[in-house]
Amino acid sequence: MNKILTILSALALILTLSACSEEQTTVQEVEKVEKVQVMKLAATEIEREVVLPSTLEGYDNMKVSTSVSGIIDEILVDVGDKVSKGQLLVKMDPTQYTTTKLQYANLGVEMGRMDALKEAGSISQQIYDQTKTQYNQLKEQLALYETNTFVRADFAGVISARNFEPGELCAGQPILQLTQINKLKAYINVQENYFPYLKKGMKLTLTSDIYPGKTFPASVEMVYPTIDPSSHTFSVKVVIPNSSEVLRPGMYVTTSIPVGKVQGLLVPYQAVLKLIGSNERYVFVNNNGVAKRVKVELGKRYDRDIEIISEELKEGDELVVVGQGRLVDGVKLEIVK
Repeated sequence: MNKILTILSALALILTLSACSEEQTTVQEVEKVEKVQVMKLAATEIEREVVLPSTLEGYDNMKVSTSVSGIIDEILVDVGDKVSKGQLLVKMDPTQYTTTKLQYANLGVEMGRMDALKEAGSISQQIYDQTKTQYNQLKEQLALYETNTFVRADFAGVISARNFEPGELCAGQPILQLTQINKLKAYINVQENYFPYLKKGMKLTLTSDIYPGKTFPASVEMVYPTIDPSSHTFSVKVVIPNSSEVLRPGMYVTTSIPVGKVQGLLVPYQAVLKLIGSNERYVFVNNNGVAKRVKVELGKRYDRDIEIISEELKEGDELVVVGQGRLVDGVKLEIVK
């Protein structure tokens, strides 16, 4: 009896394993075939743009300081103040300036007397020249003291830093930092293969994540003439008008540079997938009935289409445009209309 029970149990186990195996095989066969729709890739003439990051800087920056050591008498502005060109920013101790100004005035009277004596022939040319030289030197010294006693703005801008207080000794260090913000600049490094396309005066556009959907005009002010042999890039100086002052130095922006018309591959934006946790983009193509995953770079977006760039793609390839979200590399495909 026990022997019969053992045989029956073994048969039941075999039948169960066989059923599970058949069910697993059926599931696997279903999972291996995905219904998708495809489109054939075709080259289209597009306006190619290179998008590069950069950081904005004030077009001009002035370290407000003096070349003559002295005590700070007054600081007439503070951080955040807007100033105009020629505005008085700092006043130093005027003692040296006042003394030199008085000496210059007295020597000016003496110089007038020397001119009269020279015309009358009552002094030698040597004495006259010595006095004239002393007078000119004192004039230059007075101009130096005036510039360093009354420190003015070289351009219109905003005070971006203040490093001293009145009464402190300044020995050539920056007292203030003046930054121009109604006009900005940026330096971008561009790959060497685009060197023939960039010219002085070329119009560009900037975008900032701070202002979504908004673009800002810019232009190329200088294309540096040499290529960096280590990075194979060259530098471009970009100038940005900023009369509204919505952009500020230090902001991170992206610069779009047109580099001419090229033949590119445009595909529906939804056909491009993104790897979770990274910026890697990829698509699936039909490779003889099997899904093939291809890594791509993104170009410019045109409404619902976007340019994709990959050396693995060519005209005539069948790109999966419906059902790509369910695919894995190597799965079998069923093409439907």
